[in-house]
Amino acid sequence: MRLILLTLLTMIAFAANSVLNRLALVDPETGPAAFAVIRLASGAVVLGMLVWARGQRKKLNFPTGLNLIIGPLSLAIYVLGFSFAYVSLPAGVGALLLFGGVQVTMFAGAVVTREEVPFTRWLGAGMAFGGLVWLLWPSDAVVLPVAGWMLMALAAMGWGIYSLLGRGAQDALGATATNFVLAVPLSLMIFIIHPDHITGQGVMLAILSGGLTSGLGYALWYRILPQLGATRAAVAQLSVPVIAMGGGMAFLNESASLRFVIASLLVLSGVAVSLRR
Repeated sequence: MRLILLTLLTMIAFAANSVLNRLALVDPETGPAAFAVIRLASGAVVLGMLVWARGQRKKLNFPTGLNLIIGPLSLAIYVLGFSFAYVSLPAGVGALLLFGGVQVTMFAGAVVTREEVPFTRWLGAGMAFGGLVWLLWPSDAVVLPVAGWMLMALAAMGWGIYSLLGRGAQDALGATATNFVLAVPLSLMIFIIHPDHITGQGVMLAILSGGLTSGLGYALWYRILPQLGATRAAVAQLSVPVIAMGGGMAFLNESASLRFVIASLLVLSGVAVSLRR
């Protein structure tokens, strides 16, 4: 039960990122590159303060070797792709594309690493993914922006790889702090290439997203990942689009429907089935 509650709290943080990012970028005066830089920088500051406050710097197990490169790079790809995609995508649709792609990436990683995947987990994944397909199956002529879905697909690949790396993190807080600190220069390079502006409200939303729902949320995610495994973690994240669409309805005036209720029940039921031992 403790693991389920921590997983639910993490999924709420992930969904909040979609809502906060979209809420900021609805304003044309706020650009995705500036938002991404501030988000990563504020996350790095909060996590660095937590590492310092813990007072166990000699006992920290920071990432080393290839993980020291892949971790920050995959995090930067995710955050930047995420921000640029939400210029044109609604909160719920973007979350669906993101975590649908994450599920594929993480299940592929589980197969490559020969992780045991029981039938109930495949069944739960099928139920949850089916609910998301039902949720966004076009009832009218709906065309997604090509640039938007391609950027979100890139973000999904980055987040999937980042999550797979997290299964082996010996120190969740230290690893997350290191990844955020090293991802900031990568995001600054994109900002230099593609400079844009940001409003005061955009800055506040970026700090909230970076320091709270990203920094603390991702540290918690790295902590529970070893207990979840790749496939259960992938399925659990399929609840995020449902939560994000609920947030979109509350804060962005995105519409609700019977289809949303049915899809939500399917997704949450699938997650419950897959998390059973």
